[in-house]
Amino acid sequence: MPITKEQNLTSEEEQLVNISKALSHPARISILKLMLDKNTCFCGELTEEIGLSQSTISQHIKALKDAGLIYGKVEGPRTCYCINVENWEKAKKIFVHYFNTLKELS
Repeated sequence: MPITKEQNLTSEEEQLVNISKALSHPARISILKLMLDKNTCFCGELTEEIGLSQSTISQHIKALKDAGLIYGKVEGPRTCYCINVENWEKAKKIFVHYFNTLKELS
């Protein structure tokens, strides 16, 4: 039976879907990797580091923010983006739980 939008998902399953969508684009992985590798927040340097236009970066930042993986804080005339450590840990737990559940089924 095909899965439909109307199918009831738990809150955790909805989070899994949202996080998976956010992680499904190479540019978003690059943004997160850069933040994690440098262990810092970024305030406008992402266009130079990633090599994409500001509007494209903004679209990807929005997807990552909507999934709760990063957050933005206004500092003067610009916004600094940081990894949301608390939500990052929640995402990790959701994925671990999901994959462990699948392992138990086999």
